[in-house]
Amino acid sequence: MSSPEVTDANRTLRLDVQGMTCTACAARIEKKLNRLDGVEANVNYATERATVRLADGVEPDLLLQTVERTGYSASIHRTGHSPAGEDDTTTVLRRRVLVSAALSVPVLVLSMLPAAQFPGWQWVALALTTPVVTWGAWPFHRAAAINARHGAATMDTLVSTGVGTAFLWSLWALLFGGAGEIGMRMEWTLVPAGHGSMAEIYLEVAAVVTTFILLGHYLEAGAKRRSSAALRALMELGDDDLNVAVGDEFTVRPGERIATDGVVVEGSAAVDESMLTGESVPVEVGIGDAVTGATINTSGRLVVRATAVGDDTRLAQMARLVEQAQEGKAEVQRLADRISAWFVPVVMVLALLTFAGWALLARDVTTAFVAAVSVLIIACPCALGLATPTALMVGTGRGAQLGVLIKGPQVLESTRRIDTVVLDKTGTVTTGVMTVVDVSPAPGEDEQRLRRVAATLEDASEHPVARAIAGLADPGTVEDFRNHAGFGVSGVVDGLPARVGRPTWLGHDVEAGQAAGTTVTVELDGRLLGTITVADVVKETSAEAIASLRDLGLEPVLLTGDARGVAEEVAAAVDVTAVHAEVTPERKLEVVRELQGEGRVVAMVGDGINDAAALAAADLGIAMGTGTDVAMAASDLTLVGGDLRSAATAVRLARATLRTIKGNLFWAFAYNVAAIPLAMSGLLNPMIAGLAMAFSSVFVVTNSLRLRRFE
Repeated sequence: MSSPEVTDANRTLRLDVQGMTCTACAARIEKKLNRLDGVEANVNYATERATVRLADGVEPDLLLQTVERTGYSASIHRTGHSPAGEDDTTTVLRRRVLVSAALSVPVLVLSMLPAAQFPGWQWVALALTTPVVTWGAWPFHRAAAINARHGAATMDTLVSTGVGTAFLWSLWALLFGGAGEIGMRMEWTLVPAGHGSMAEIYLEVAAVVTTFILLGHYLEAGAKRRSSAALRALMELGDDDLNVAVGDEFTVRPGERIATDGVVVEGSAAVDESMLTGESVPVEVGIGDAVTGATINTSGRLVVRATAVGDDTRLAQMARLVEQAQEGKAEVQRLADRISAWFVPVVMVLALLTFAGWALLARDVTTAFVAAVSVLIIACPCALGLATPTALMVGTGRGAQLGVLIKGPQVLESTRRIDTVVLDKTGTVTTGVMTVVDVSPAPGEDEQRLRRVAATLEDASEHPVARAIAGLADPGTVEDFRNHAGFGVSGVVDGLPARVGRPTWLGHDVEAGQAAGTTVTVELDGRLLGTITVADVVKETSAEAIASLRDLGLEPVLLTGDARGVAEEVAAAVDVTAVHAEVTPERKLEVVRELQGEGRVVAMVGDGINDAAALAAADLGIAMGTGTDVAMAASDLTLVGGDLRSAATAVRLARATLRTIKGNLFWAFAYNVAAIPLAMSGLLNPMIAGLAMAFSSVFVVTNSLRLRRFE
């Protein structure tokens, strides 16, 4: 019997996987799952999710057991829900960071400032460092042990080895090497290995490296938690308090949210679908029209018969589109993982060869041990481990100052290669708010009277078109106000009957205003006063922003669900030639994939739930901060202020951050390549090796800090 969590159409199951720390972990789980008969698995480290196609007869429990035997944990994925224990994991990481930092700072001060070294200081430093390298660094030690059990080496192996070596060397020096003498002070001398004191300790190395790398893991976990929370918010937009089954009828009053997908069986109203379609003008619906769950009834009373509930609703389907489109994204950190996969075993072998060579040539085990430890310390992964998180921290901090939020390192690779930028119209290129663009009084009529009568009537309505018109003048007093859903409003103004609404409803044959948009007619005592046109206008900065994107080598494409005439007018205003109009949310996703199929690397800029799937599928997703949480969750970059000019800034900043990360990784690795031979030859004692290793970390941090000057 098939599990209810498995999609019957293609026998596909999705798992949330916990415990992965790098792409090597994902590859190991994927390899184990694919060894099972009738299983085809794809494990994504970035999303912490596995997508598995099952043959008949394969049960989900077998998959969960296989993941657990590999050293990780898994659970059945539910759309819009974060993995079990995700919040707890983030809390534990935060506690590890805070405690480790509090203990590491005094260790660093005591170790680096001779003036602070009181009698017995080194034992205090040992007491402070011990919980950092045991409890604080436990996630790295555990992952390294899992890696070792499977014959693999990753970044965690490097961290665990480097931290452990520095700590154990210091412990040995304190207990047996003379460093434990009460009056001992650190003496910074250039004595070659094997010819000087072994009373050197590196407790600050073990403590500070652990703290920095824990901080990077915590920041990454926080970003993932916020992303899943936003997706949950999408699923919770529906009215959970109303228990509705397919076929049930329910009432939706003005201002209420429609509980679930259905069809109107009674009444008419204007429904605000902006959270779903991104379009600012409400849609008029009546008997027989379909409505979507989570949209808002702005006027009129509706009775709706439910046609879909739960996972079958359009909202749930869009959430699945977002999740599926997120799969397969790479992270820049994989470069460090690829290096560490072979670098660690090589360093281990070199350390053993160094020990054996010196023991045979010098016949001095102490000299051999010092030289071998020098190799391990000089190869400590401090700089390699800090290369990505420090640049990311500085880059994202500077981005926040400039109104640009970078979700994580996985977004940076795409910025270098993108050549096409797809722009949603409403709320991205345009304001997303209805604005009066034309007021045309009828022949012989006074414009001020036209404005006052329209503003007075519309001030009593909550329709977005009415809100725009209400600001035309100071409203007077209206009596006997009535809202005619789908047509307009009526009332008594200055003792005379007045109406504002569709020209066909008022019975006047008038031409539209001079500007494109939605035109309404205004009537007082049966006499036409004139017409008013409202539209979603282009932002003043949009043309400049698109020109800046072109300067970065990006070809702009306008994508909208609006009518073609409106879309082409907006495109002409901002100098965009490629236009896709009247597209559904699903079609937006298809357009992005079609462009990618042509060999283009696509960035998508949008602000609505309807853009979420396309944002996630694009090589680089950029969300307007004035839009929905779901769009921001699906995107890679968020423009906080909603100014499209920030898109060019975001791309330039992301590219600069990526260049910094790659530069850090290059120099960190080059440092090891140059320094290891010196350590093997006996020209570095462990203390000088520690100084050199510290310098490489300082270089990486300093190089990253240059991003603070980004303009």
